[in-house]
Amino acid sequence: MRIHVYERLWLVASMILIVAFIATVTYGTVGLGITMVDDREETLSPGDIDEDERFEDPRIEQVGENEFEAYVVAMTFLFQPDPIEVPANSEVTFYVTSRDVIHSFTVVGTNTNTMVIPGEVSVMTVEFDEPGEYGIICNEYCGVGHHDMEAELIVVEEDEFDLTELSVDAPDTVEPDAEIELTATVSNGLIDDLEATVTVEIGDETFQEDVTVGGDESEDVSITVDADDLGEGDHDWTVTVDDYEETGTVSVASDTDENDDGSENGEDTTDENDASSTVEDRLS
Repeated sequence: MRIHVYERLWLVASMILIVAFIATVTYGTVGLGITMVDDREETLSPGDIDEDERFEDPRIEQVGENEFEAYVVAMTFLFQPDPIEVPANSEVTFYVTSRDVIHSFTVVGTNTNTMVIPGEVSVMTVEFDEPGEYGIICNEYCGVGHHDMEAELIVVEEDEFDLTELSVDAPDTVEPDAEIELTATVSNGLIDDLEATVTVEIGDETFQEDVTVGGDESEDVSITVDADDLGEGDHDWTVTVDDYEETGTVSVASDTDENDDGSENGEDTTDENDASSTVEDRLS
């Protein structure tokens, strides 16, 4: 069968378009490191989010070498956590659910986009190769504040990324003859060990201690100061670990002083009451 030359050209052009279309779809779904939304996750009632170990504390977790998981909760009219910070050259799996109504989780400038439905968990895996900042918006109308529902995704350099947390347990008030104990807890969310220096400043005294915190572990550092050395009054303290800092104030005061203040106030009140009674007696 003889095919006209123009028909051959159109046939070849059609085949090229079909191949190009398939290649474009393949690149958009695979080449950019994005997997399709997984519907195999178990359902989750919106009322049980605070009791679910995945979403009770929205966060970023490292689960492998250059592999992270982000647990995100959408609600009117915000996303938690915000911002979301991940390292470059990493693979991040997002687990997103809604606390109230239908939202979307859309990373501007990428093809990361999924509907977030109450009672369901949307799962997407994305690769981030270069540092950058991306906006996160909701593309599903969710109420009067829909236009303000946004968050930020920050991709930082690998050597600038950490999952360090610092908390401090310190008393508010101590007796002059007691000891002031400050306990700093350093938590490391990465799988590699964390080498850090804990610096504690209270009054005019400074203490330093080097610590090694194992992967996904915590380490406590305690320092003790005699309240007599500081003297009575309010004393500020500061605890720093790398770029993290916690501050507070401890008061050195005796119960006797507090009771004396209360007695003086009581005596003044009594005198005023006596004076009022005398005036009333004279008027009567």
